[in-house]
Amino acid sequence: MPKMLGDRTIIFENKPRIISYGSVVGKKEHEGPLSEEFDEYTIDSYFGEDSYEKAESKLQKTAVQIALDKVGLEDSDIDKMFAGDLLNQCIGSSFGNKERGIPFIGLYGACSTMALSTALASLFVDCGAANNAIAVTSSHFCSAERQYRFPLNYGSQRPQTAQWTVTGSGALIISNEGKGPYIDSALFGKIVDMNITDTNNMGAAMAPAAADTIMRFLKDTKTTPEDYDLIFTGDLGYVGKHCLYELLDKEGIDIKCRHTDCGCMIFDKDAQDTHSGGSGCGCSATVLASYVMHRMEEGKLNNILFISTGALMSPTSSYQGESIPGIAHLINIKI
Repeated sequence: MPKMLGDRTIIFENKPRIISYGSVVGKKEHEGPLSEEFDEYTIDSYFGEDSYEKAESKLQKTAVQIALDKVGLEDSDIDKMFAGDLLNQCIGSSFGNKERGIPFIGLYGACSTMALSTALASLFVDCGAANNAIAVTSSHFCSAERQYRFPLNYGSQRPQTAQWTVTGSGALIISNEGKGPYIDSALFGKIVDMNITDTNNMGAAMAPAAADTIMRFLKDTKTTPEDYDLIFTGDLGYVGKHCLYELLDKEGIDIKCRHTDCGCMIFDKDAQDTHSGGSGCGCSATVLASYVMHRMEEGKLNNILFISTGALMSPTSSYQGESIPGIAHLINIKI
């Protein structure tokens, strides 16, 4: 059974395994530095569908199927699915997985959803509530722009602090048996609000939550950044990454030599003109379900922290002038 360590860290006694994973991305992501890492890509923003929202659902459906096919599992072999996305009422997830017949737990953690879904899936597997569970999330540049900012044909200018929403989906299958990297522990973040209102500066809004989660985990586990091969944050981007460093430096914690951010990894900042880097649920999800898993299977990474970061806003809250609360969830993956 899971047990608590310190104030907020959950230790998984049975060490739930990541037995499979799948990733699918769009054209721009395929043209980036991680091109060869992803399982599939599409050059069609509509993914053969007639709307961007349907395309995002198909991204999730595809990522899940890739993960299932790798280990020869069927929908009927999965006990629970934990899924979420950025769209209103999480329709990317519900419509993408409605035909599978898998018990469905819909989640909204904004861009923190990959760590959130993986931590919850691991919790269910560790305590015996599921033998096999899927964690999946997605985002789509065009659907996100339409919902949160401006229609694409508006041609609005993007400030340098803005990030580019990743078109992609990542899925993990968590199991109580088998081989593969395992989830050793998790920490569910708390909401941190520093009264930032600029929707084009998500990195700054999410960095305080990331700092809080990292500090809490290191305190609970009595570890230091040097105890980990790498610390991955979700999609702080270049601006948010430096904000994170400043916040942790004030607490005497230096993660620079061990840290990388998925939002900085997935695009070539200069060649692809993505300003402050990548963002969206699919950002950390696709990096985790490709680059990170590949390195762990190869033995190049043995002990990592993966922290997905999210901005808990909505179009309505932004129109009403509300601030942007941040959240960050953490999982510790080992081999």
